[in-house]
Amino acid sequence: MASANDLRKGRVIRYNGEPQLVLEVMHRTPGNLRAFVQAKLRNLRSGRSAEVRFGSTEAVEVLETDTKNVEFSYKQMEDYSFMDLDTYESFELSESIVGEAKNYLTPNCKATILFVDGNPVEVELPSVVEIVVSQAPDAIKGDTATGATKSVELETGIRVNVPLFVKTGEKLRISTLDGSYQGRA
Repeated sequence: MASANDLRKGRVIRYNGEPQLVLEVMHRTPGNLRAFVQAKLRNLRSGRSAEVRFGSTEAVEVLETDTKNVEFSYKQMEDYSFMDLDTYESFELSESIVGEAKNYLTPNCKATILFVDGNPVEVELPSVVEIVVSQAPDAIKGDTATGATKSVELETGIRVNVPLFVKTGEKLRISTLDGSYQGRA
């Protein structure tokens, strides 16, 4: 067991019986009081984040983690099929593990899967992915005086606001952090 002073961003710990990803760590020593470590944790099962205080010498269980570089292959019913880029083995993950990443997964999309104690817990995508527009309404003449946008549907099923010049069939760069339009691919 490690102490709270050993916490670092990116590590996974067991807190309240759940695996938690450490997002931020700050060591505090307020005046003549005891030092403590304030950490922002994200529950890898529920996705909720919370601020937690640990005594600086408090014991913390650090979990063994591993990451695999994978390529998304296809979706079948509620399962998502991935291929390990190192061993070329295929495996499937449920929609609950894939989470919000499902909105940005297209065939041959590269991703990283975080494994905790040998079990997959999170799919991490690049910050920007390329997705094709499946439906885009035509722009109306005269709407271009201001920075007008329109809502289009992408091949993954999500809707994104884009400039009026975007047409059906174009490949766009979309941010996986907030789902915003970044430009043409």
